[in-house]
Amino acid sequence: MIKNIAFDFGGVIFDLAYEQAVESFKRIGLADADLRLDRYHQRGIFEELESGRITPDAFRRELSSMCHRELTHDEVLSAWLGYVGGPVDPRRLDAIDDLRRRGYRTFLLSNTNPYVQEWAESPAFCAYGRPLSSFMDKCYTSYEVGIMKPSEGIFCHMLEDAAIAPSETLFLDDSAANVEAAARLGIHTLLVEKNADWRAALTRCLAS
Repeated sequence: MIKNIAFDFGGVIFDLAYEQAVESFKRIGLADADLRLDRYHQRGIFEELESGRITPDAFRRELSSMCHRELTHDEVLSAWLGYVGGPVDPRRLDAIDDLRRRGYRTFLLSNTNPYVQEWAESPAFCAYGRPLSSFMDKCYTSYEVGIMKPSEGIFCHMLEDAAIAPSETLFLDDSAANVEAAARLGIHTLLVEKNADWRAALTRCLAS
């Protein structure tokens, strides 16, 4: 019986806009942003930030060097938020609230970074003026855990920290590699299409 539901963030809760992100980083001076950014798994200093190996300010300094000028925190934040493809669909958040009212525990399990999470934990996150964490029992982010999906370690950390059983947990993600990693641990999974409405699929999954 499913008692816990873990959600990916980008492409599941908010719409990912890769091309828009590339343009956002180009605007602050990263001319080769299309070569440095990735749709699913970052590389270089971007991966170091999302895995927690460098601090936000160290990332800002490294990015400033790449852009050949000193960048402010707000400029870097604005560039990262290029990945956000528009206002968060309130129907997704309503669905998560409904799950919690029905007794499910909800979690975030995401490869993300402190800049995106700064937005997620602010009133600007959604039309309700609520932070992401208000919809979750707990948020597990790659930069805080120090492990990135699809490594099984980040799933093991969530299971142990939240004291939940794989057989009672469902994980939603738009990456096949991430879903396969969770499944190897005995976690139930639902692979969803990036930026799609997953509510009906989730309802069917829980009913079965």
